[in-house]
Amino acid sequence: MDILTQLNHAMAYIEVHIANDLNLADVSTVTNYTHYHFGRLFYYISDMTLSEYIRKRKLSLAAMALKSGNEKVIDLAVKYGYDSADSFTRAFVKQHGVTPSAARQPDVNLTIFPPLTFQIKIKGVQAMNWRIEEKEAFEVFGIERVFANDETSKVPDFWTECHNNGEYERLFQAAGGAENPPGPCLVNAICGYGEPGDNVFPYMLCAFVKDGCKTDRFKVVKIPKTTWAIFRSDEADTTALQIPQLFNRAYSEWLPSSGYDKAPGADIEIYGIAENGKYYEEVWLPVIEKNL
Repeated sequence: MDILTQLNHAMAYIEVHIANDLNLADVSTVTNYTHYHFGRLFYYISDMTLSEYIRKRKLSLAAMALKSGNEKVIDLAVKYGYDSADSFTRAFVKQHGVTPSAARQPDVNLTIFPPLTFQIKIKGVQAMNWRIEEKEAFEVFGIERVFANDETSKVPDFWTECHNNGEYERLFQAAGGAENPPGPCLVNAICGYGEPGDNVFPYMLCAFVKDGCKTDRFKVVKIPKTTWAIFRSDEADTTALQIPQLFNRAYSEWLPSSGYDKAPGADIEIYGIAENGKYYEEVWLPVIEKNL
């Protein structure tokens, strides 16, 4: 199955089992992806976590049931996995702006999220800057945090925390400042390396291990020899990150028609300065050629 077929199978699975206590591990079982990779794939294509999407679908169906029938609020709360009518009401108000009781009124507007359908994006006016490279094994070192598989949206808060507490600057200095090759680099990031558990993945703010780096205070991770699909933005600036857009286009535009599949292994975010002094960003995805 190609990537879009797998995503659409997953969305169909959610609709059939929407009244169950669904989670990322359940949904990813109908795809060829691990929990971690499916969670990131879904997040970067849809711009929301899978748990957020499931919650929005449940509250949409609950709103439709209130509009068209006489089901009790407590019955809908139980049906869609809420512990009480109060917790259901709080979630309902957050999405729809009105209480479940008020939603029955004919003149009330509600926020309905229909089921997602994934298709190939055709964009002829915006070229993608990408290349395939096979790289020998290398090491990185840095500051690690472990996240639940459905917590990709919390990663920016980790960056902010490391900036605020000085850890980012200490890592930058340990890597030799702006002199750490390849090319002068800022602090980068890597995630999904090693053997993450079923429900978690590691994420690290990191630098490449080179001569002169002071790695003793940081975790060191070895990345095996890998074939990478590398996507680059030379139009990036330090105030408007391009990494999310690079991931989105790689997953939704490039992978479905590239002849490659996402392979197990780390995803890497590169924040660099080229030899000409220009800032750039890159996304590295481990890939494998499809068996046609």
